[in-house]
Amino acid sequence: MSDDTIRLVTIGRILRRRWRLLALLTVVGALVGYGTSVLFPPRYTTSASVLLPGQWEERELLTQVDIATSSAVVDRAGAALGWSGVSGAELRDRVSAKAADGNIIKISGTADTPERAQRLSDQVAQQFVTFAARIAGGSTDPEAATGTEALRKRVAETNRRITDLARAADPGQTVESVQARTELEKLRTTLLEAMKKLDEADPATDKAGMVVMGPAARPTGEAPPTRMQLVAAGALVFFLLTIIGHLAAARMSRRLRTEPEIAAALGSTLLGTVDVPEEPHGAQRPEDGDPRARIRRLLGVDTRWDLPAPQRSGDEAGRRIRYRRVCARLRDQLPAPRRLLVVVPDGDEIARRAARRLVAEAESDPQLRVVEVSVDRPIVPDRVTESGALVVLSAGSRTAEELAGIAEACADGRHEVVGIVVAGTVRAPETRSAGHPPDDATLTLAVRGQATGGSV
Repeated sequence: MSDDTIRLVTIGRILRRRWRLLALLTVVGALVGYGTSVLFPPRYTTSASVLLPGQWEERELLTQVDIATSSAVVDRAGAALGWSGVSGAELRDRVSAKAADGNIIKISGTADTPERAQRLSDQVAQQFVTFAARIAGGSTDPEAATGTEALRKRVAETNRRITDLARAADPGQTVESVQARTELEKLRTTLLEAMKKLDEADPATDKAGMVVMGPAARPTGEAPPTRMQLVAAGALVFFLLTIIGHLAAARMSRRLRTEPEIAAALGSTLLGTVDVPEEPHGAQRPEDGDPRARIRRLLGVDTRWDLPAPQRSGDEAGRRIRYRRVCARLRDQLPAPRRLLVVVPDGDEIARRAARRLVAEAESDPQLRVVEVSVDRPIVPDRVTESGALVVLSAGSRTAEELAGIAEACADGRHEVVGIVVAGTVRAPETRSAGHPPDDATLTLAVRGQATGGSV
């Protein structure tokens, strides 16, 4: 796993080098969001407000919210609407309520058309007010309210009877008459106080009379998520997943980037590093005939994005010096005749170009023969006249296991890895010097699949 810190420059590098792939996947995400909006029809939501007069505590308001969305209210509303194909459970999922400021409960209804959403909200609000009025006295039985009213009538009748008894009593000032009138007045006072307490204890006295504050407004737009929101969300999700995927792949990458790590994996010494100018845009490549390679190049995934930007190179003469120094080290290290097998990992275009340039600079001393080996099942030709193998590769292109497989393939073909050359890309200047290598240099390339030898 790479320990490099993920910084904004890393995100910028992804956007700059993978913008075509990001654009394609963003469009795919938008299409997925559009398809999701087709599967789920649009919904419309509107609300009706119900005013609760009197003094209400917060917990009491929450209780009324639960009552407004209860099955007793919603089922009655569904029966009144008479919608076919809509079950009570589905209708309860479409109704919601919340307590607002000022003892107001907002009842929201969701339906597939604006008209049905408006009717649903109004009907639920009406059924809620009716049901709340029935239970305001503490019972859902209408006979309870009738009994309370009958009790008030009986008390009023008793009060009139007491008045009649008081008038019919002896108007004299005897002790018995005074005591009788006194007891009757006490009974009247007790009955009045009892009725007053009964009225104060009755919640219907100050908490009944809920009012629907007008019909619900007909919705003019879809309820979220709308089609446009789904399309935007799909595009954003795919874009972010692509970015996260690139970052995760970079963090989990085990490809070797430094020269000491590459040399340790191949079990040999580093002979030098060489520069390969960047290819101009639109330049032809050997694999351009493959349709998959064309698609990869079109999307910009044929080159590594996690490598640092190429540094600006000097002139052509400076690059030639690096190649000539590698050839000089080979001449000093190998006895005559000096013949080497130049091993290039398959798919490493930078290493392939560096190997060709190395053959051109070496001319015939040492004599170099280039072969490309697959990193999955590397096969190196058996040793005939070569004195060893020279591995040319680019930094950050292969893992330690892949390089170890190449080294074992060289050993199976009886080739000793005499050295390693690491190639890197540079930005070439606009003009080139006259020191360009000759185009008629003899290159000896081995065709893949025709070599024989051990395999790993």
